[in-house]
Amino acid sequence: MAIIDNHTIIGIHITDRLKEAVEVQKLLTEFGDQIKTRLGLHEIEKSPATKGARNGVLLVEMVPPEGRIQEFMSRLQKIEGVEVKSMIFGH
Repeated sequence: MAIIDNHTIIGIHITDRLKEAVEVQKLLTEFGDQIKTRLGLHEIEKSPATKGARNGVLLVEMVPPEGRIQEFMSRLQKIEGVEVKSMIFGH
């Protein structure tokens, strides 16, 4: 029987990048050996006085083990102002 590798995509919505980004970055570093792809999206403020929008979204593709993926998500969800969703694609 062939082993099916899942592609797990984690969506991380950060409501205030100035407050939550440091804690999120610590977890990204800690779980970095399981992060295959990372894409950050945020709005750009039109005013040059601001340094970008306060909210943003990260998309992270993770590799097994599944238990560590669940731990990563659980710890992210404990950060106030961070929303986490996942998509799992099997093939």
